[in-house]
Amino acid sequence: MRVVGAAAAAAALPSPAAAAPGRPSLRYLRPPGGLAEKEFLARCIRCGQCGENCPNRSIKFFGFENGWASAETPHLIPRQKACILCMKCGDACPTGALKPIARELGAILAEVRMGRARVDESLCLSFQGKTCGVCYRACPLPDVAITVGRLEQPHVTDKCVGCGLCERSCIQLPQAIRIIPDHG
Repeated sequence: MRVVGAAAAAAALPSPAAAAPGRPSLRYLRPPGGLAEKEFLARCIRCGQCGENCPNRSIKFFGFENGWASAETPHLIPRQKACILCMKCGDACPTGALKPIARELGAILAEVRMGRARVDESLCLSFQGKTCGVCYRACPLPDVAITVGRLEQPHVTDKCVGCGLCERSCIQLPQAIRIIPDHG
């Protein structure tokens, strides 16, 4: 069982390998419907059912790279694999650490707070005079979470839920759009 292995490994450590509170060592997102970080960590039983239910296989599980408190908890790294907002992870969670959310626009906008996209205009091709728009076309909430101006310059709205599909699809390296996590 996952939890037993994590607990045994944590007990074997000579000192706590915890990230500083409020300052995780990695930029990661919790799956949609995740409670505020402290409550999420208290409720999550590290069962892995959310990841098993994820059709996109976006949900990964921490080892000790983010501290022992996060061990075996679900997360997403949007540049590697983003969330498609299917909302199946919350349905699978037995403890409510991930709230069940209907796969409807209103419910997603009201309940999902994974983070928010931020565009770095100095890196974005559309702000450099070259039309791109890849992030806009990747967004599952176009004209709601992200809009475009001339040359397809992306403008993120306050309705962005932070799924990460824009970051995942950005063709610029380093990426010109990143999700800033909301661990609320």
